[in-house]
Amino acid sequence: MSAQTNKHIAIKWFEAFNEHDLEKLLSLYDDSAQHYSPKLKTRMPETAGLIKGKLALRAWWQDAFDRLPSLKYEVIKLTADEDQVFMEYIRRVDGEDDLSVGEVLQIENELIIFSRVYHG
Repeated sequence: MSAQTNKHIAIKWFEAFNEHDLEKLLSLYDDSAQHYSPKLKTRMPETAGLIKGKLALRAWWQDAFDRLPSLKYEVIKLTADEDQVFMEYIRRVDGEDDLSVGEVLQIENELIIFSRVYHG
């Protein structure tokens, strides 16, 4: 795949996330995709920060959308190559301080197979 294709997937990811469209978001992921986040370590310590598969992704993001109805991401920068995208963005939630976030999407066959979040 090209860097441009992967960047387009990242743009679709932001659109789905900001619309809180869980089905659209999940459609970007492989069925066996894995996701690592420091917030997972905090909210679900038993995961050690890593969840696997679309069912786990669905539960995680549905919980986030339910708990944080004002959650939005503002894109700062997207840097892509033929295998992955590094995304820099600001996490915004009413009543909370903005959070700087970096996230890497690893992509194969136009589907995200792994994502890792970094909070700053």
